[in-house]
Amino acid sequence: MKKVVVGLSGGVDSSVAAYLLKEQGYEVIGLFMKNWHDDTVTISDECPWLEDSNDAMIVAEKLGIPFQTVDLSAEYKERIVDYMFDEYAKGRTPNPDVLCNREIKFDVFMKIALQLGADYVATGHYCKKGIIKNSDGSETYQLLAGEDPNKDQSYFLCQLSQEQLAKTLFPIGELLKPEVRRIAAANELITADKKDSQGLCFIGKVRLPDFLQQKLKPKKGVIIEVPSTIAHFQEAPTEFLNKNEELAYFAKKPIYHLTDGKVVGNHQGAHYFTKGQRKGLDVGGTKEPLFVIETDVDENIIYTGQGKAHPGLYRRTLFVSDAELHWVRTDLALKMDDSLQVLARIRYRQELQKATLYKVEGGMYVDFEEKQSAITEGQFVAWYLKDDLIGSGVIS
Repeated sequence: MKKVVVGLSGGVDSSVAAYLLKEQGYEVIGLFMKNWHDDTVTISDECPWLEDSNDAMIVAEKLGIPFQTVDLSAEYKERIVDYMFDEYAKGRTPNPDVLCNREIKFDVFMKIALQLGADYVATGHYCKKGIIKNSDGSETYQLLAGEDPNKDQSYFLCQLSQEQLAKTLFPIGELLKPEVRRIAAANELITADKKDSQGLCFIGKVRLPDFLQQKLKPKKGVIIEVPSTIAHFQEAPTEFLNKNEELAYFAKKPIYHLTDGKVVGNHQGAHYFTKGQRKGLDVGGTKEPLFVIETDVDENIIYTGQGKAHPGLYRRTLFVSDAELHWVRTDLALKMDDSLQVLARIRYRQELQKATLYKVEGGMYVDFEEKQSAITEGQFVAWYLKDDLIGSGVIS
């Protein structure tokens, strides 16, 4: 009997994961991660950790498995919260869910599980693990998209390593969400009808500006509306000396100036906003809604454009530096000057897009077949071969 520690979150997915493992004959232990103490920034009736840990405990009792709570709030603050503040201060938009999986669930939490003598850690993620047997007897692990196309969560796990995947199980990856709820109901698990938690990994629903204001002080600045007719958006050159020059051109972030548009309002801090954002600008009187096309945290200016189709929202190419480039499938990592056709996404739930990877000095370009809306620094791009997530990186 192999021992598995399940990260019981108090939700239906991890509850059913624990149930299925027990049915398969594993020795199962339930562990609840407490990662946050500060209720002042959460909209607390939305996702109180107390209720979640209670539900997790009731599920463990029902399944007859040992249960305990581990307090990881110190690590969480250092590795996730501080990192978030730092990224926002730089004008980048971090993805705490991806980080949370890399730094907390599959690192700190996994180490605790292994200390408890676990052979594996299991979570309620909608994704699958594949195993390729190599000729030398070793194994290569695949991170595969979940069976449920509406719930596939492979993107959130895009930073996992071969070592982490070796020790991980995803019991519900083959199931659709309605089936998971049916299994929970049939086995009288208290979480069967519980709503999925929304919000920051483990903290719950957060008023992001309130949350950021703990560290990043409000600072009044102007909102500029940039017309779609300025020279920035005119036709690109058609001839380049080489592919690298072309990629560098299309990956280059436009630089806007105050003179590129007109002042249409004020804001409380450029670091509270992100590219593609529409809410929270509080500027009226435009024919179409305004979208953030760029934030300048040094000058504390927000640049906006009218409508979803504004050319300032769209770019074809992005760059990932070597320092932030990660291969899940290390056997497929590109060598210098290699290229590879893949499917890629720049945010969770985005349809996969056709793209080509180009490995160059200092990093890698991801060149999309079609222009992408709101390519945002600090977010993760993940790339796939069919349903196999083979690598990812931070958009720089």
